[in-house]
Order: sequence, then structure tokens, then C-alpha cells
Amino acid sequence: MICIYKSTNQIGDDGTLTIGAALGNCKFLTNLKFYIWGNKIGDKGAQNIGLGLSNCIQLTNLEFGIGTNQIGDDGASTIGAALGNCKFLTNLKFYISENKIGDKGAQNIGLGLSNCTQLTNLEFDISTNQIGDDGTLTIGAALGNCKFLTNLKFYISGNKIGDKGAQNIGLGLSNCTQLTNLEFDISTNQIGDDGASTIGAALGNCKFLTNLKFYIRGNKIGDKGAQNIGLGLSNFTQLTNLEFVIDTNQIGDDGASTIGKALGNCKFLTNLLFYIWENKIGDKGAQNIGLGLSNCTQLTNLEFGIRTNQIGDDGASTIGAALGNCKFLTNLKFYISGNKIGDKGAQNIGLGLSNCIQLTNLIFSSDNNEEFLKSREIINCKNIKLLNIKTLPEQRNREIKRLSQKIKRLVKLNID
Repeated sequence: MICIYKSTNQIGDDGTLTIGAALGNCKFLTNLKFYIWGNKIGDKGAQNIGLGLSNCIQLTNLEFGIGTNQIGDDGASTIGAALGNCKFLTNLKFYISENKIGDKGAQNIGLGLSNCTQLTNLEFDISTNQIGDDGTLTIGAALGNCKFLTNLKFYISGNKIGDKGAQNIGLGLSNCTQLTNLEFDISTNQIGDDGASTIGAALGNCKFLTNLKFYIRGNKIGDKGAQNIGLGLSNFTQLTNLEFVIDTNQIGDDGASTIGKALGNCKFLTNLLFYIWENKIGDKGAQNIGLGLSNCTQLTNLEFGIRTNQIGDDGASTIGAALGNCKFLTNLKFYISGNKIGDKGAQNIGLGLSNCIQLTNLIFSSDNNEEFLKSREIINCKNIKLLNIKTLPEQRNREIKRLSQKIKRLVKLNID
């Protein structure tokens, strides 16, 4: 095995010439860790490295990190061609994020990756570049060739991908039917309902997943796209760990309702991070999310963010009742500010939390912090030892501190 770590220096194109040549001499390597990110490498330097890597045709395990440089299409294309020579790879970690790669470079990386058909474990990070729909065509096709994958981490956030590009990726992902662990991040692009729908359908094929991290925040997804993502999610009945982040889109009650019903199928979850804030969800959507959450009775750790929507007392009350079913919770982060919740909703959330008899750590953000803390159920709560309240005005802070001190077993209070 050879390990090369030259990250966070000031290496430019000329400095890579001998590094690339040295790589080219290692023709019998089977294991390589090569990290040279955070330098000043441009296209010429990336080409030097790529030409050397192209000779390492016996590799079975490769970690290659060249992110945070100044690489454009020409450099990425040479690296992609080199990757295509590594046909015996079973494990690949490939990090080329935060460069200047456009469609041409992404296409050639995809063409190279499409030859790596024996992969079982893949980490692929090409986020924060300049890739549009055309660039995803071969990347999606390459994913579709990796039919033996069981573990996939795929990061392509912060690019210029629209519906067509998301569909390309989704079609490829739909062939990865053996996955048990998936991290998928396509956040901060320009994806609408059509692209989200194809991704949702692809997810539905991954029926053996036990661990899923799914990030599609900061796009243009409405109800139709959210519904199809929810339909895909509904197949994951064996999940134990789920991170689901779909905030900052255009989702209303219909989309939220399907996602909520899907959540209700995930009955074996022990760890859940669920962020659907900054959408257009009202009481109906919140109620269906709550009904789904009420089935997740095995949870021990929950982060739940539904702030900045249009939820009133009815939606909040159902969510509160759902929390009451999570009797094994020990850690809860709960963000529901920026809605239309009144005293009734706050009281019912408090009532639900009072049933979480194992809860020791609570981080809570609401527009009704005072009403929440006044509730008899919270004051009498015998389990909460650490309470973190998110609030702003100093006058409110003093009142919240006074009320919090009434909680019987509270050991530590933080007010941010």
C-alpha cells in the first residue's frame, strides 16, 4: 500500500509533474491512498496526476482526494480517463469537490467510473462545481453499471442540476438494488417535481436499506415530487437509521402527507433526523407527519425540524401526541418555531413530551416557549435533566429562565 498526503499546501501545477510520474511507475499497486486537496492545482497539474494514475491498472482499493483546488474540465477529463483503467476496483473513495468542473469534465469522470463495474463500496463527491444536466448523463449511467454496490455515498450538491440531470442520476440509482447503506446528497441545485419523482422511484428499488441519509434541500420541489419521494421511502420497512432532509422547497400538505405515511412504515427506527422546514405545510400535512411519527415507537434519538411553515394548533397537537408514543426517547431536538401555533398546540406538545419518560436531553425551539413551560405536564416532568431553549429577546429569556427552574429534575438550562 502507498499513502500520499500532500493536502493544504501551496502545490501548483509544476509540483505535480514528479508526483504524477512517480505514480506512473507504481504499476503493480493494489492499494493507494492519495490526498492532495486544498492546494493550487489547475488543469495541467490534474493532467499530470491523471496520467500517472492511468498506469495503476491493478488497483483494487483506491482513495483519491483532490478537492478544493482549481481544476477545470481538462484536468477532470484526464483523471476520468485514468479512473477508467482501474477496472478491478472493489472499493473507491473519490473526492473532487470544490473545483471548477463543468459538464465536459463531469461526463469524462462518469465515463471512467462506468468501467468500474466490480465496485461494492463507493464514496463519490463532486459537489460544489459547475455541473449541469449534461454532465450528469454519464455519471448516472456509471451508477447504473455498479450493480454490486452495497454501500454508496454520493454527493453532488451545490451544482446547476435541474430536472433532466436529476432524472439521469435517478435512472442510474434505480439499478443499485443491493444497497444496504446509502448517503445521497443532491441539495442546492435546481430540481423540480420531475427530477424528484425519478429519484423517488429509484429509492423505491433499494428495498434492503437499513441506513439512509437523504438530502435534497434547497431545490424547487413541490407536492408531486415530494409525494413520489414519499412513495419511494415507504418501501424502507427495515430502516434503523434515517436522516431525511427536504427543507427549503415548495412542499404543501399533499406532499407532506405522503412523506408522513411513509415515515409510518419505518417502525424499526432508533435514530431519526427529519427536517422539512421552510415549506408550505399546514395542519393537514403536519397531522399526517405526526400520524407517521407515532408509529416510530423504538426511537431513542430524534431531531425534528418543521419550523417556518403554516402549522396551527391541530397539526401541532397531532405531532405532540406522536411524541408521546416515543417512550424510549433519551435525546430530542425539536424545532417548530415560525408557524401559527397557539396555546392549545403548545400545551399538547407539552403533554406529549411528558410521556417520554426516558427523555433526559431536550433542545426546544418554539414561538410559545413560555406557554410550553407553564404546562403542568412539563413542570411535573421527572426526567428532563438538560434543557436548551432557543429564543431571542432578553425580556423573554428572563421569563423562560424563571419558568424553567420549576421543572423538578432539571440540572442544566441553556438559553441561546
